[in-house]
Formats: sequence, structure tokens, C-alpha cells
Amino acid sequence: MPIIPPVVPPLPRTSPYCRDLPLGSAFDWLGAGWRDLRTDPAASLAYGLVVFALSLGIVLGLILFGWDYALFPATAGFLILAPILAIGLYAKSRALEEGRHVTLRQMVLPEAPSRGQLLFTGALLSVLMLLWMRAAVIIYALFFGVRPFPGLDHVAQMLFSTGHGLAMLAVGTAVGGLFAAFAFAVSAFSIPMMLDRRVDALTAMGTSWALVWNNLPALLVWGAAVLALFLLSLATGMLGLIIVFPWLGHASWHAWRAVR
Repeated sequence: MPIIPPVVPPLPRTSPYCRDLPLGSAFDWLGAGWRDLRTDPAASLAYGLVVFALSLGIVLGLILFGWDYALFPATAGFLILAPILAIGLYAKSRALEEGRHVTLRQMVLPEAPSRGQLLFTGALLSVLMLLWMRAAVIIYALFFGVRPFPGLDHVAQMLFSTGHGLAMLAVGTAVGGLFAAFAFAVSAFSIPMMLDRRVDALTAMGTSWALVWNNLPALLVWGAAVLALFLLSLATGMLGLIIVFPWLGHASWHAWRAVR
């Protein structure tokens, strides 16, 4: 009678990713990102200028077509799409690591082992942004009914001088925070990962989620730094994006290098 050999389960493998990032890692990434920005700055600043021009065009288009009510959720939605928009900056940082020169054209159309998966991820993030914008409209309707948006000149009075406005602001901030946290978790490392190696979108996003969770203190500091610099850019009428966007893009690549 043949003897069936025992089945031995495989031994668990050591995780190849870092799970104990120091709390101040974000400042190291920002320093490395600033060095990449200063190396051949013309390409990075041109990239930031393109992002600024697109953002300004969208804002002016919303105002021109009378969709100014979508300005606030669209501004928040920019943070959802920013990681995929910054892929060319990741490509430049990768090239600098390898001692190569990269042109603006190569940044706009970078070589990536998972190019199709990057497009899929971009589509998913776009859907997430549209869902957030629709949720913002629904929240407004729940508190103010079908009343037309009062316009940008009166929005501050509506939000801060009425009970309904303060309540809507609290609920909108909470819901928007959930959207932002989810988008941050699935995209913080997934986009540079797909630029760096061949991996499918869902695996990359799941890995990114796990890495954020397992390095939560350091990533909270990183998220706060990103938000602070983004708000600073808004305070300059978005002109700050010309510098801040490429700076954060390069820094994000170094964040990925820190965990891989």
C-alpha cells in the first residue's frame, strides 16, 4: 500500500516591507524630494506649471458654467487624484537614483512595468473623486433642501452664521475625511509601486493600505505635511502648486523607497 507523504505547510516568509518607520520620516522624504526638485529644476517646475494651469482652468470653467457649488468638493478631490498626476515626478526621482537624465516628455509619458494597471488605478481614483463630489451635493441638499447655492460671496456667511451651515460643515468634513483617508491609504504607495515593478492594481492598493496601517504614526505626520503644503498652495491662489506639487511628488517616491 503506497504511503502518502505528509503535507508540510510552507513557512511564513518575512515581509519585504518596512513596518517600523520612524515618526519623523516625512521630513526625511521632504528633504530628499527637495534635492530632486533642485536637480534639473526646469523639468520639475514645468511639470508643476502644467498642473497649476490645469487646476486654474478647471476652477475658471466651474465658475464660468455656474457650477461654483462644486469648487469645494473639487478642491478636496484634487488630493484624491494627485498621486496619479504625480507619476512623472516619480519617474524623474527614479531616473536620478539610477544616474540618468529624464526629459519633460519622458516624465509625461514614463516607462512603467504596470502601465495598464496604472490607467486602471487612475480610473478608480477618478470614480472615487466623482463619488465624493456627488456626496457633497447630497449633503448640501440634506441641510438646505433644493435652495440654489448662494454663490462664493455669501458662502462664508451661510456656513458660519447659521446652525444648518455649521452642521453641514461638520458632517461634510467628516464624510470628506473618510474619502480622503481611504484615497490616501490605497494610493500612498501603490502608484510608485506600479511604476517600480510589475504588479496588478488591486494588489498594489491592498499593499499600500497595509503599509499605511502598519506605519500609521509616520504616515499621519506625512499626511499632515501634505495637507499643510496643499493649503499653503491654495492660500497663494494655487500659484504655490508650481513648487509644492513637484516637491511632494518627488518626496512621495522617497516615501516608497523607505518602505520597500
